[in-house]
Amino acid sequence: MELLNDALNFISRLSLFEIIVTFWYFFFVDSLRYIVINGIGLIKYFIDSYRLKDRKVLARQQLFMESPLVSVLVPGKNEGKNLYKLARSLKKQSYKNLELIVVDDGSNDDTPTIARHLLKRGLITNFFRNEQRGGKASAANLALRFCKGKFVVHLDADTLARNDALEKMLIHFYLDDNIAAVGGDVRVNNLQASVCASLQSLEYIKTITTARTIASAFGILRIISGAFGAFRTDALNRVKGWDVGPGLDGDITIRFRKLGYKVVHEPNAICYTNVPVKFTKLAKQRFRWDRSLVRFRLRRHRDLLNIFNRNFSFLNFITIMENVVFNFAMNIKWWVYFFYIVVFHTDSLHIILLVNYVLYLISNVLQYIYALLILGDTIKKEELQISLLLVLMPLYSTFLMRPVRTYAHMMELIHKVSYFDAWNPWKVSQKQLYSKKNTQKNMIFGQKRD
Repeated sequence: MELLNDALNFISRLSLFEIIVTFWYFFFVDSLRYIVINGIGLIKYFIDSYRLKDRKVLARQQLFMESPLVSVLVPGKNEGKNLYKLARSLKKQSYKNLELIVVDDGSNDDTPTIARHLLKRGLITNFFRNEQRGGKASAANLALRFCKGKFVVHLDADTLARNDALEKMLIHFYLDDNIAAVGGDVRVNNLQASVCASLQSLEYIKTITTARTIASAFGILRIISGAFGAFRTDALNRVKGWDVGPGLDGDITIRFRKLGYKVVHEPNAICYTNVPVKFTKLAKQRFRWDRSLVRFRLRRHRDLLNIFNRNFSFLNFITIMENVVFNFAMNIKWWVYFFYIVVFHTDSLHIILLVNYVLYLISNVLQYIYALLILGDTIKKEELQISLLLVLMPLYSTFLMRPVRTYAHMMELIHKVSYFDAWNPWKVSQKQLYSKKNTQKNMIFGQKRD
């Protein structure tokens, strides 16, 4: 209580200008992005949803009348324990014309035995096995070679989709012929396993349900999740499938955008996946994920930032800039801000940190309300129950996620650590790194032309 009184007295002594200067990072960066821009995007999303309501009814009718074959691709390693639940969940889908192709990427458990058993029972359409692990992209591309569907759904083996999820995604292909990919809404299945998992559930609702829905409404969506995404098969073949990751989901999405395709997010196409239950494992996962900003946005697809490029697209420029500015440049700015208040406001540091905590708590509550408006009656009771943990979200984002993100960016910038990650087999990463060096060398000596 005394600290709160000190904080109120501290604020009361400041002018409006001094308040803004002291807490400038919140007012000019995070509140602008997460409250103002997201609020505008939310309004646009609901307007667009209302405008497309009748067209979606017609698109659904066209989908079921045509009833195209849809190929569900499931690449993975040591996923045998999840295959039966996955196959059974697909049988319950409202859209029925599916083929299920499973690729075992060098598993050393009983995945081959389980998959062949399911194949005999007719729960799997095709099963392929890489005796030596080639990585997720390699396994997905192998499945792509054998798929017969007009559309492809890429699904993680531990992901379970709601019964109408595929239908909700596929409808978009009948709304606009130029849509190449549709992302499903990924939510946390094991959210009650630990505080760590619960916080990730809140984070997923904020960063996937809300952020991707709004990015899609603005036409600047930059990632279709590999856990649950639908694609036009001809578009996938045109970009030659997935490339080596980590970060392959965002990479293929940007490659679609470069070819002039549209990509959208469907918040009502819901799936549930398991997340790490320990903070150490979560940090390791995010260290891998966060490096993709540097590897793909700042390196591979930096041409989208070139306004003199003959294929320049303003929306693609904004798509990359939004990611680079807010998640990279402003992340560095945050550290500058943090060290500034530590050095120049030592006496009032505890009060400034408390006020920042309150401001970010309010921001997180507002973002959660935005998500509830999008989710409607699809939100589960368990997801509502953990809303009390919103009080921990400012600490989770600031003292865990931000340091991990910063470390990932710096290590990728300096050491290109993604090319040495065990997530991909070394032979695959080595080939990718060698290919990249050759491309850069050829560009330097004028042997490569765009």
